[in-house]
Amino acid sequence: MRSFIMLIDKKLIKDIKINVARSLSEDIGDGDITAQLIPKNVVSDALVVTREKAILCGQAWFDEVFNQLDHSVTVKWLVQDGARLEPDQHICTLNGPARSLLTGERVALNFLQTLSGTATTAREYAILASESGVEILDTRKTIPGLRLAQKYAVFTGGCKNHRLGLYDAFLIKENHITVCGGIKSAILKAKEISPDKPIEVEVESLLELTEALDAQVDVVMLDNFDKKMIQRAIAMNTGDTKIEISGNIDKNNLSNRVIMDVDYLSSGSLTKNCQAIDFSMRLL
Repeated sequence: MRSFIMLIDKKLIKDIKINVARSLSEDIGDGDITAQLIPKNVVSDALVVTREKAILCGQAWFDEVFNQLDHSVTVKWLVQDGARLEPDQHICTLNGPARSLLTGERVALNFLQTLSGTATTAREYAILASESGVEILDTRKTIPGLRLAQKYAVFTGGCKNHRLGLYDAFLIKENHITVCGGIKSAILKAKEISPDKPIEVEVESLLELTEALDAQVDVVMLDNFDKKMIQRAIAMNTGDTKIEISGNIDKNNLSNRVIMDVDYLSSGSLTKNCQAIDFSMRLL
């Protein structure tokens, strides 16, 4: 597998703008009526702090909120994405019209708390697997509309990205195999459709594994294999095929699922079970 988003690239920049515009639109609607209580000419400073330990992630989304709302707002970051945060740590300061600061507060913090929560979870997983050499991968089980954002957060936290979507790699699963008439048929069709794209096959038995290995796929995903079966699968793999473990993996059982000589371990919990981080913004 590979990490698709190592930096804020052009595709992600476009996605950030879309994410933020949509979020501001649903929050502001026809206008922030509460912000109108404050005179237009009032300029304020503000401070963002975290209330708990975390890995920071989401600066670009936070900045884009105020960039779209009011170009006169300035944000000064005291730490960067990937930094380890402690409770009550100062994260950034802002200066600008009080109306704009208050209108953008919730949306900006929503991005920061969600992506920092994802990055924090990823860091926990990365630490648990750090001595094994096994790469921890995310999945497509992401918050709708925030696929690239959460993939970026996973990478920021220290784990790796699986495929971005249905377009950049084949992942042939049980239903594909059934409809195609078998593993070999599915793999041959995939190579015909797009010979330059990686092919991964999910297998549920050692017999299916044999078929996938014979077809020389790039990756085999061992779905809910126990340790004994995983060890047999490793011994059977005498070629260049990579081995991925998957199935009901979370941070509570990850240490027991990590096995030497396995290449990847994928978990949807990286993105679907993350806990938002408690940030707050106070006008000074």
